[in-house]
Amino acid sequence: MRIVIAGGHGQIALRLERLLSARGDEVAGIIRKAEQGDDLRAAGAEPVLLDLESASVEGVAAHLQGADAAVFAAGAGPGSGRARKETVDKGAAMLFADAAVRAGVRRFIVVSSMGADPAHRGDDVFDVYLRAKGEADAYVSRQEALDWTILRPGSLTNDAGTGLVRLEAHTGRGTVPRDDVAAVLAELVDTSATAGLTLELISGSTPVSVAVKSVAGN
Repeated sequence: MRIVIAGGHGQIALRLERLLSARGDEVAGIIRKAEQGDDLRAAGAEPVLLDLESASVEGVAAHLQGADAAVFAAGAGPGSGRARKETVDKGAAMLFADAAVRAGVRRFIVVSSMGADPAHRGDDVFDVYLRAKGEADAYVSRQEALDWTILRPGSLTNDAGTGLVRLEAHTGRGTVPRDDVAAVLAELVDTSATAGLTLELISGSTPVSVAVKSVAGN
C-alpha cells in the first residue's frame, strides 16, 4: 500500500511510519520544515515538504494521487495558541479530507482526541483545541466519498508500548502509549471494515489486532 501521512514529523506519525515501512508499505509524510526530512527517511518514509496551513486543495491532492490511504496526524502542538488550533487542528484536517476526496483516496484515518466535540464550551486553549478537533471530526464524518475512521486516544505517554489496548466507541478516560496508538493506526489502515466508526483508545488487556478486528463492522 501507499500511505500518505499529514503531520509526518509528529511523535505518533514517526512511529507509524516505522511500522508501515517495516511491513513493506510505501509511506510518505507531509512536513513543514525541510530539516525534518532526515528523521522521516530514517523511519523509512519519503518526506513531502508542504505547509497545510497555506496549501490549496489541488496542491495537497497532487501528493495524494495514487495513495491507498491517508492519515491525518497533524496538530498545532501544546505550545501553540488558539489561532493555530483553528488553522491546523481544524482547517488542515478539513483541507486534507477535501484533498483526499479530490484525489480519489477513500481510506481516511483521523488521529483526533478524546473529548473532541464541536459543542465543547470554554475559551481556554485546550477548550478551543477540543472544539476544533470536534468540528474537524464532524466535517470528515460528513464526507460520503471517504471511508473514514476517527481514532480518539486518551492521554498520550512515551512509555514503551504493551500491544494491549481497549478500543471501543466509549472507553472512558485513561492513558495510552504513543507506540500503541501507532500500532492501532497501522491496523486501521488495513481494516476498511472500521469505516464510519469513531473509536476511543486507552491501554487495556486486548492485543491490538484482536481489538481492531472486534470493532470492525460494528
